[in-house]
Amino acid sequence: MSLDPLVFDVFARNCTSRPVMDTVAGRWGILTLAALREGTHRFNELRRRVDGVSEKMLSQTLHALERDGLVVREVRSAIPPRVEYSLTDIGARIAAKLDELIELVEGEMPQITVAQERYDAREDDQRR
Repeated sequence: MSLDPLVFDVFARNCTSRPVMDTVAGRWGILTLAALREGTHRFNELRRRVDGVSEKMLSQTLHALERDGLVVREVRSAIPPRVEYSLTDIGARIAAKLDELIELVEGEMPQITVAQERYDAREDDQRR
């Protein structure tokens, strides 16, 4: 007798993939994974690379990504101890897709900016 494989459906309310999507697709998750795609980083290097993230948020994000198996935290023997973060194979695959998304959004920003300005002007006209 074989068991049915688990089926994950992010659209289902209780799907366990939803918290992972929250972490990965959140602003700090996307930026942290993309930064780690560039290579191994220490905590403060990541903080500088992910401009605007607080120490607390970066710490929480890294813990969540480590728990989900996307990031590895490695403590190197040194004085003081050296802690480095890098991507797992799964994390690297996900980060590659996120890089595609980042490039797409950045490339479309001129059109997005025009759309935002048009929308804002229309909203301002309706408020008057």
